[in-house]
Amino acid sequence: MSSILITGGLGFIGTSCAEFFLKKKFNVTIIDNNRRSVPSNLKNKKLKILNYDIRNEVFIKKINKKFDIVLHLAAINGTKNFYKYPFEVLDVSTKGIINIIKLCEKLKINKLLIASSSEVYSTPSKIPTTEKERILIPDIMNPRFSYSGGKIISELYGIHSMNKKIKNIIIFRPHNVYGPNMGGDHVIPEIINKILTSIKNKNYKITIQGNGLQKRSFIFIDDFLNALYLVIKKGNNEIINIGTNDLITIKKLIKNILKHFPNFKFKITFDNKNPIGGTLIRNPDIKKIKKYGFQKKISIDEGVNKTILWYKKNYR
Repeated sequence: MSSILITGGLGFIGTSCAEFFLKKKFNVTIIDNNRRSVPSNLKNKKLKILNYDIRNEVFIKKINKKFDIVLHLAAINGTKNFYKYPFEVLDVSTKGIINIIKLCEKLKINKLLIASSSEVYSTPSKIPTTEKERILIPDIMNPRFSYSGGKIISELYGIHSMNKKIKNIIIFRPHNVYGPNMGGDHVIPEIINKILTSIKNKNYKITIQGNGLQKRSFIFIDDFLNALYLVIKKGNNEIINIGTNDLITIKKLIKNILKHFPNFKFKITFDNKNPIGGTLIRNPDIKKIKKYGFQKKISIDEGVNKTILWYKKNYR
């Protein structure tokens, strides 16, 4: 039976990973500062939750069990948070990667996976975007780039630790992962919650930030987990995109979501206030993950439906 340590294990992707690996009969341990509290779907499961802040290196001294795999997810996510809390975003990323590599070296961990982000590409020079695309911070004064800057630092630490004391370090760059229970700071749940609120208030008016022309490639959480599992089994000292090539504009995405509310007619307004530093299109080249056998199974329509059902059930 394999063992895995997941940092940031109580976040959206973290809890999904914990559930996934429990079903795969892994021994699962989570490090998290419990910012979001333990979701009900993880309670009474056979997993260990360690309440540590990744920035405080006390956990390095406390943890003595060796793991087969360390999955480093800990981060402050959500575009709004990048603008509101840039120092905290950077603090978690930079101190987190330093401390987790120290832990891996202490425990002689052989496999470390580091979660990066499509944000590191900023506005890419080529679409679809390969892993060889240059990564950059176009405006050091823009707080938005606190997140991508932290991820770039994490990548640098990972790359220059390869073949030192950790035998296999894999950096993966997720592209717009979505699904149930992902909070409210991402585009899909934000739109769903605005719709549910307008229904509750009976005004049926929704204002969307930006102009709706941005294009994104979304990947449902189940497909992401299957791709990540392939990376864990087959990846070796590399950088790899995880996502799909199914581009959709935000306007079309909204129409797709609205189809699931056929009994209501909404007035949609775009405020045309596009955040400074945002990019028009993100679309990953996924040839590498496809070579490992990845195939998308959940369409955007099916994934959106599953996500809407969860938010309807849990809306407050």
